[in-house]
Amino acid sequence: MSESNSMNPVGKGYKHLKGVVCDVKNCAYHDGDAYCAATRIAVGPGYAKTSGETVCATFKPKTL
Repeated sequence: MSESNSMNPVGKGYKHLKGVVCDVKNCAYHDGDAYCAATRIAVGPGYAKTSGETVCATFKPKTL
């Protein structure tokens, strides 16, 4: 997935995505608690049959 202007790094006044819990603390969109602060998420691939076969395509490594 290519990065979109609708994806915003945490720390610039953005709120978490309501109802979306995230434990990936090294993601740029992790809000510091347990929520995703991206304005939208993408999960795939479309052929997945179990949760173990899915990935968050929105993940972006946090920069230091």
